[in-house]
Amino acid sequence: MILPDAFVSRTRELLKAEYPAFEEALQAEAPVSVRLHPKKAPGRLPDSDRVAWAAHGFFLNERPAFTFDPLFHAGAYYVQEASSMFLGQVIRQYVSGPVRCLDLCAAPGGKTTDAVSELPEGSLMVSNEIVRNRAYVLAENVAKWGSPYCIVTNNGAEDFGSLTGYFDVIFTDVPCSGEGMFRKDPESIGEWSVGNVARCAERQQEILHRIWPALRPGGLLIYSTCTYNTEENEEMIALLHRKFGAEVLPVETLPEWGIHEALQGDLPVYRFMPHRTRGEGFFMAVLRKPEEEDTVPFFTEKQRTKKKGSKTVLPPVPVAVQSWITHPETFFFRSSPEGITAFPLSYQTDLALLTARLNVIHAGIPLCTFKGKDTIPAPALALSTALNRDAFPSIDTDLTTAIAYLKREAIPTGSDMPRGYLLVTYRHIPLGWVKNIGNRANNLYPPEWKIRSGYLPEKCAGLSWTATETK
Repeated sequence: MILPDAFVSRTRELLKAEYPAFEEALQAEAPVSVRLHPKKAPGRLPDSDRVAWAAHGFFLNERPAFTFDPLFHAGAYYVQEASSMFLGQVIRQYVSGPVRCLDLCAAPGGKTTDAVSELPEGSLMVSNEIVRNRAYVLAENVAKWGSPYCIVTNNGAEDFGSLTGYFDVIFTDVPCSGEGMFRKDPESIGEWSVGNVARCAERQQEILHRIWPALRPGGLLIYSTCTYNTEENEEMIALLHRKFGAEVLPVETLPEWGIHEALQGDLPVYRFMPHRTRGEGFFMAVLRKPEEEDTVPFFTEKQRTKKKGSKTVLPPVPVAVQSWITHPETFFFRSSPEGITAFPLSYQTDLALLTARLNVIHAGIPLCTFKGKDTIPAPALALSTALNRDAFPSIDTDLTTAIAYLKREAIPTGSDMPRGYLLVTYRHIPLGWVKNIGNRANNLYPPEWKIRSGYLPEKCAGLSWTATETK
C-alpha cells in the first residue's frame, strides 16, 4: 500500500513517535468482525474473540463467503467493523428509557441495527439515507434485522430541521474523507486529497447546522467519522461545543481496549487507531444539547395524542392477518390497495407526522401484499422479530436447500406438507416463504434479495457457524 505523501506528512505530525507503528498496521490484513442478533442468535461464537466494547460483537479467524451463509441473509448477524460497534457502549451508558432516535447517514445499516439491539425496548428508530439506491439497501438490512420499531427514510439533512426538538438521540456518521478505510478499501487512497478533507469538513458543518434544531434540549448527538485528521474530528467537536454550547460527554472505557485520546485539544473524544485497537480507523464523540436552549417542541403531548378523522375509508384488516404477529393488540394496522402493514400503536401519531414530512420507504412490519384474491405474506414478515411462528407451518432446510431457496430456485417441500404458504427456515431461523400448490412450490423470495452468484465455494458447509447459548 502506497500512501499519499501529503497524508503521510500530516499524519506523522499528528502521531509523532507512534507513526511508524501506525503505518505498519495499515500494511497488515484487516480484521473481520460480526455482531450477532441478540434475539435471533443469542449467545456467542465458539473459538472467536469477543469485541471488548460490544455486547454481541465477535472477531472471526478468517473471512468466510458471507453470501453463501443463510444465517447472514436471515439477519442472524451483521458484518460490521469492530470499532464502529462502540456505539453500543455509548447507548448503554447514556440511554436508560425509550427514545426517539435518528440515524441520519445510516446506509448500509450497521449503526442502525446495532442501536436497535442496544436501545431500551420500545424506542423508535428512524434511519435515513440521502442517496436513493443506498436507501433501499438500508431498508433491506433493516427489514432483515426485523424490528417493528423502525422507519427508513430517503431525505436530506435539511428535511429534518423543521422537526424541532423531536429526537432524543441523533447519530451523525457523517460523510468523510475515509482515511480509516485505506486498509479495507485501497481505492479510497486514490480518492484522498487535502482539498477533499477541507470539502468534507465544510459539508459536515452544513449537515450539523441543519440537523441541530431537530434534537431536543438535553438530547444526545453522537458524532462519528472513519477518518484520522483533526479537521473532521476534534475541530468539528470543538466547533459544536463553542457554537451551540454542547457539552462533550465522557464515555466509560478500559485501558486495555487501547482507545486513543484526542490528538488536539482536551475534550473527551474516542479514536480507534489500527496500531492500538483491533479494528479500522474510527472517531466518535458524544455531545449533549443544553437543557436551557430555547426550543419549542414540534408538538405537545396534547397534540401528540390528538386523533384526526381520515377522509379515506380503508378495508378492515382481517383478524387472521393480524394474528400473523405476536401481541397484535399493541399494533395498529394500515391497509391499502397494495397490502397491509403493522406499526407499534405507541407511535401511531409519530408515523403520521413523519410520513407527512419525509419520504418514508419502510415502516414497521409489512404483513402482506395482494394479488387478485390472494393475500401473500410479505418477505419482511418472515424476518420480523414479531412474527407469530405458530401462524404458519414451516419447513426447515439443510444448507444446500437453503442456498437454492435464496437463489429463488425450486425447493422440495415433501408430500406431507399442507398446501398454502409455508415458512422456510434454516437451523430454525426464518428465511422467507414458499407457496405449496401440491405438485410444486412457488418460491416467494424477493428477486432483489436473491443470491446472484452461481459459484458455490467448496467450504460452503463451514460458513454457517453456530451461536451457543450463554449460560
